[in-house]
Amino acid sequence: MLQTVLKQELLHYAKYLMENYSQDVSPQEHGVKKRRSGILKGTFVLPLPDDCDEPLEDFKEYM
Repeated sequence: MLQTVLKQELLHYAKYLMENYSQDVSPQEHGVKKRRSGILKGTFVLPLPDDCDEPLEDFKEYM
């Protein structure tokens, strides 16, 4: 009895998915944005400071 109910629920869910998501949707409607190269240019400071390999103050109690 329980298996029959679960099979019916699964069938209803599959029909729901097919009805709502089987339509062709353009990327603009779906919210997918095109990737852009070079968007992070200039956000990193190089060269690194001389103390970049030194332990942080926050972790001194663990060392």
